[in-house]
Amino acid sequence: MGYDVNMIFQIAGIGIVVAMIQTVLKQMGKDDWANWVTLIGFVVVLFMVASVIDNLFQKIKGVFLFQ
Repeated sequence: MGYDVNMIFQIAGIGIVVAMIQTVLKQMGKDDWANWVTLIGFVVVLFMVASVIDNLFQKIKGVFLFQ
């Protein structure tokens, strides 16, 4: 249970940091860099979620003895 809450806080933290960096970069006129920061943040969160989903599928396989 603690692992799931920790992951949620990590994703929220990444989102807040990416949003702040994107705002600063857009105000500086660096729109292309702001878009790259957003894309990189999205990819990092996507890999985090993919690893959690992989763990979920491994547990489901273990429950139903598909190993």
